Amino acid sequence: MKVQTRFAGAAGNELVADEHQPRGEPRGTPVVLLHGGGQTRHAWGGAARRIADSGHTAFTVDQRGHGESAWVDGKAYAFDDFAADAGAVCREVFARRGKQPVLVGASLGGISGLMAEYLDGPDLLSGLVLVDITPHMDPDGVSRIQGFMAERMREGFATLEEAAAAIAAYLPHRKQPRSLDGLAKNLRQGRDGRYRWHWDPAFIDGPRNINTGSAIVQQRLADAARALRIPVLLVRGQQSELVTEEAVAAFREMTPHARFVDVSGAGHMVAGDRNDAFNDAVLDFLDQLGD
Repeated sequence: MKVQTRFAGAAGNELVADEHQPRGEPRGTPVVLLHGGGQTRHAWGGAARRIADSGHTAFTVDQRGHGESAWVDGKAYAFDDFAADAGAVCREVFARRGKQPVLVGASLGGISGLMAEYLDGPDLLSGLVLVDITPHMDPDGVSRIQGFMAERMREGFATLEEAAAAIAAYLPHRKQPRSLDGLAKNLRQGRDGRYRWHWDPAFIDGPRNINTGSAIVQQRLADAARALRIPVLLVRGQQSELVTEEAVAAFREMTPHARFVDVSGAGHMVAGDRNDAFNDAVLDFLDQLGD
């Protein structure tokens, strides 16, 4: 069963989430799933259902400025801001469920979880799943992703079909969906009838945007990775444009106890490209953590 819920972010900003509840009494650790930049909580639909079916409560959260969550006063969308929200959400999940959650984070969501665990101390999480993200991000890959996001963020699209065509051109390896219902959840229709991405454009071009402090972010993430003591799983898309094999090797040196799964046939959007393989990796990780 899925019910909508809400959390308060670090600045008192409203974060909208779905709580996916298992049949019967929940077992094991709760799971918090944080999407990547430019996505919404609906990116986790298949994964959250599988996690709930396995007996865990799963919380899928729209991060600040994304989806139905509030656009933040002051336009604060630096990595530290997302990390602070992740910490606030995970502390609230602990208060509700009595157990530290496992955080599953894709790209931006993974950075948020990694930094939150580093900044909040050892009692925040019981496990961390990093989805196609490490401290060493390929700069060309970052530029390509952000370029696609920014290209039509103001102009938008005349129809859902036009948006789908733009995504297909950007991700030619991905199988095209039969329905546009899922895509519709990642877009909002303005008063002018045009469809725009369901996130605050200040995320890309605001005064405190996602690239704020980029010169020191990599070193801070590396420090956070070296400090990890909780169980960790890194899931990489084998065709990732963001995480190279060298980046994986560097991460495994920084966090030698981390488990690693390389998903064939998947790019940066691992859960969307190979949902079954991704879900299997996450459920295996949760099973190994035990109850």
